[in-house]
Amino acid sequence: MQYILDTTVLPQEPPCLRELRHLTDKHELALMASPADEMQLLGMLVKMIGAKNAIEVGVFTGHSLLATALALPDDGKVVAIDRDRRCYDGVGRAAVAKAGVAHKVDFREGVALDVLDQLLAADGSEGKFDFAFVDADKANYVNYHERLLRLVRVGGLVVYDNTLWGGAVAMPPGAPMSAMDRSVSAAIKVLNAFVAADPRVEACQLPVADGVTICRRTV
Repeated sequence: MQYILDTTVLPQEPPCLRELRHLTDKHELALMASPADEMQLLGMLVKMIGAKNAIEVGVFTGHSLLATALALPDDGKVVAIDRDRRCYDGVGRAAVAKAGVAHKVDFREGVALDVLDQLLAADGSEGKFDFAFVDADKANYVNYHERLLRLVRVGGLVVYDNTLWGGAVAMPPGAPMSAMDRSVSAAIKVLNAFVAADPRVEACQLPVADGVTICRRTV
């Protein structure tokens, strides 16, 4: 892992993204942060599909939001959804502005399912988006999936974070773990099984960071 970071990740990391990563690492909830290699992957995916319109469910400090915004074209937009924008305002907002991509960010504060339903209710929103990244409450991942598949175009991507949950998803029944890990890993396993069997997507699960699952909408 260190070899990968030293060879292909950190030398290519934009300075503004590195600065925000270091600031996020100092936050009391730094455990929620995504690592540099995952941000490199997200940025490459956005560029590979030529994304112009994106959605991010779960923002925290805005580290992954900045990675997405940097990868979008100058006239691109990312709808950033979080029920509490204080971490973003206190840590990441200045970094996004400093990077010159604040005009690409449309922050929607509120319950993510409600905001997604509002997007779906708007004329022309179905199939409008090219890319979505989800790093939020795991119990609602399947609910997010259903809404995002309507918002993201055929050929677009929906990417889920934490789909290995520290390896807990692979542990045998009854294995010792905290109540939270048991609950979250159960929700993640539901998602993993759901997308693997979903005929509307092609799914690829990668052992990057804490597990990243990429779903390409096919119908």
